[in-house]
Amino acid sequence: MKELTTDHISQQFNNELEMLRQHFLTMGGVVETQVQDAVQALLDSNGSLAEEVKEKDATVNQLDGLIDEECTRILAKRQPAASDLRMILSISKAVSELERIGDEAKKIASLTLNLIHEGESPRGYVEINRIGQMVARMIHDALDAYARLDIDAAIKVAKQDREVDREYEAALRSLVTYMMEDPRSISSVINVIWVLRSLERIGDHARHTCQHLIFMVKGVDVRHVHVNDLAGEVKDI
Repeated sequence: MKELTTDHISQQFNNELEMLRQHFLTMGGVVETQVQDAVQALLDSNGSLAEEVKEKDATVNQLDGLIDEECTRILAKRQPAASDLRMILSISKAVSELERIGDEAKKIASLTLNLIHEGESPRGYVEINRIGQMVARMIHDALDAYARLDIDAAIKVAKQDREVDREYEAALRSLVTYMMEDPRSISSVINVIWVLRSLERIGDHARHTCQHLIFMVKGVDVRHVHVNDLAGEVKDI
């Protein structure tokens, strides 16, 4: 992060920015684990692990509140400009994406408990495992890109979201067809579809996180730029 922030007369300002960065990455690590555990709990029908995922949401919310307070305090006290301001705004927005990822992980845990109590779905677990691994990798790589200020890595993660979308759409078509052929499975398969929907949303939030990183480093808003055009948009700056 030193490459991005400016040199400050106040060492305390530097410390505040570094603490903000560390809290963001800590929250990211908690959310990453939460998603991995949520998927594993479903695949293993592990109710205890699912409950742990739900309980961890409180930690995510606490970190969300802490980082929000830090951003507000720095803005009011330091009145940052240029790259410092972009860093604070970017982290403030990216934290919201992490908090929403945590919410989706909590939803998956609740759906896991439903499947344990009501009976497992006859289909969909292979797709959950595959897409779950994809979005977990996206979160990991997005956080790594933030730690290294790696724009190329951020663009790569953003592009991976398209593959997640394709896998989700294919899984959805397959499961809808299966329900039509066996209406008795509808209740359990619907739970699986909601899990897949949460995973697809997690991929979206990971992509948005990378878009906020690009704004931090390059100062350009790419939220409405097609993923295939990201590299060209960044190189033109």
